[in-house]
Amino acid sequence: MSTDVQTPTDLEAPVPQQIPAGTWKLDPVHSAASFSVRHMLVGTFRGEFDQFDVTLSDGRLEGTAEVASLRIKDERLKGHLGSPDFFDAERHPQISFQSQQLSVEDGKVSGQGTLTVKGVTAPVQFTGTIAGPAITLGEVEKIGLDLQATVDRDALGLSWNAPLPKGGLVLGRQVTIDVTLELARAEQE
Repeated sequence: MSTDVQTPTDLEAPVPQQIPAGTWKLDPVHSAASFSVRHMLVGTFRGEFDQFDVTLSDGRLEGTAEVASLRIKDERLKGHLGSPDFFDAERHPQISFQSQQLSVEDGKVSGQGTLTVKGVTAPVQFTGTIAGPAITLGEVEKIGLDLQATVDRDALGLSWNAPLPKGGLVLGRQVTIDVTLELARAEQE
């Protein structure tokens, strides 16, 4: 018996040469939205939003994240991040993103758009990968996007920082945003 046979679980979905047409809705169970930033000069601080929504419609992404759904390991720190020093969750409960047309070249996705945090909108460029479409369990047609962007947090009004005793600052300026999206084709109306 040959062991060189690939089963479907060993394969990846095809890589499209363009963004699939139509409207695609988020599968929140199989998706994630997170950020990371240099911390205390030596580490990386990470946070993830549990409640967010994304739609891909005719090659343009649009999404929101609920600031109150931020998940980190310290509740006291979560309170500081929700304060006016950072996200100002009471006055600005959502973060939003809108892209221009996404493009695919050699299996890589790229695009640009705007990110709005605390009522401040700044341009953002992102890159990543795309897979699909593929028919999944339940005969659901899906695509996958893994995207990353780096933004200057000062440009978004997230400028709080504090000096360290021997020089340097608590937080770096550059924030990396990572999203992993499984999107299902929207039902035809």
